[in-house]
Amino acid sequence: MTGRREADADVVVVGLGAWGAAALWQLARRGLSAIGVERYGLANTSGSSYGESRMFRTACLEHPGLVPLAQRSRALWRQLETETGAHLLDPTGAMLIGPPDGRIAGGALRAAREHDLDVRVLDRDALHRRCPAHQGLAAGDVAVVEPQGGLTLPERTIEAAVGAARASGARVLTDTLVTAVEHAGDGVAVHTAAGRVLHAAQAVLTPGPWLGRLLPGLPLEVVRMPTTWFTPDAPHERFALNRLPVFMREIDGGDVLWGHGTLPGRTELKLGLEDGGKHFRVVDPETPDRSVAPADWEVLADHLRWAVPGVGRAPSRALAGIYARTPDGQFVIGRPGRDPRVVVAGGCSSHGFKHSLGIGEVVADLVQGKEPAVPLGFTDPDRF
Repeated sequence: MTGRREADADVVVVGLGAWGAAALWQLARRGLSAIGVERYGLANTSGSSYGESRMFRTACLEHPGLVPLAQRSRALWRQLETETGAHLLDPTGAMLIGPPDGRIAGGALRAAREHDLDVRVLDRDALHRRCPAHQGLAAGDVAVVEPQGGLTLPERTIEAAVGAARASGARVLTDTLVTAVEHAGDGVAVHTAAGRVLHAAQAVLTPGPWLGRLLPGLPLEVVRMPTTWFTPDAPHERFALNRLPVFMREIDGGDVLWGHGTLPGRTELKLGLEDGGKHFRVVDPETPDRSVAPADWEVLADHLRWAVPGVGRAPSRALAGIYARTPDGQFVIGRPGRDPRVVVAGGCSSHGFKHSLGIGEVVADLVQGKEPAVPLGFTDPDRF
């Protein structure tokens, strides 16, 4: 590439999961010529951006610096809803449950204090009255309730963001595998498996679990994670979403349950187990084993038997997805090696969806050489 006039676009976004779709939307609406490239179809179940619903909260126990990013994401979700007419964020409330000095409830309380968040605290008895599906609560357990938390809809969000990007002029290539991103003059050359090469001034790399294939120097490992839905043994109002809002619950031994009640018109609860580094296996993203078996939910089912009884021993539905994890559990967002031609955003570490739209905005700021409104120095890809 000898000059900008020979480029196919100002920027190529590699990977259109939640983060890449959000970045493409922000870049296109700012007037940049952008191409989005997705290995599979839009809103697929192969990576990390699937599952029909995801928890949204701003009480970010993972890092205090993530609270402003979640707040910005919430505003952008509303903006995307306005632009597209799609319903994408349902503020049903969110609960972080466990010991008040523990990782989940304690971390939420620390975030709430530091950022003056609107939360309230329920003791064990009040929580049981509010959510009778939760059983086996320890005497000191509390629920940190965030009224503005709730559920986001991942597939709809991706489709809406890509649709809005297209409406602003972005081009989209699906079912297109990117095999390499190389420096080419003062820009980049994005190579595809079909032999097509896209030239641009910059590349945004958001391929989710496959980021380590394009940038082998990043210390990412790919985790295979089952997602499970359960049908109650008998219908009961305690399992409805308004009685069992989206939650994370720390239990004895340090395991964390998560999930929510049945959505309107549905019969299944979505319930799962956080990895915590001990339950799910590290895999090759090219051969992760998509089949599911009882071993994928046995530990979870043992916990549910006493913690959320009445939902059955086996899931009514299950999927096996994958996500990328960093050594410190924080994201990787920025310019590796301060390269002016490449921006990366990855390492979601299984807590990244709620930040998707804010990350898309941060990526667009970086592409344009602007200081992001939300400081994310702790996600610097060179920190390792």
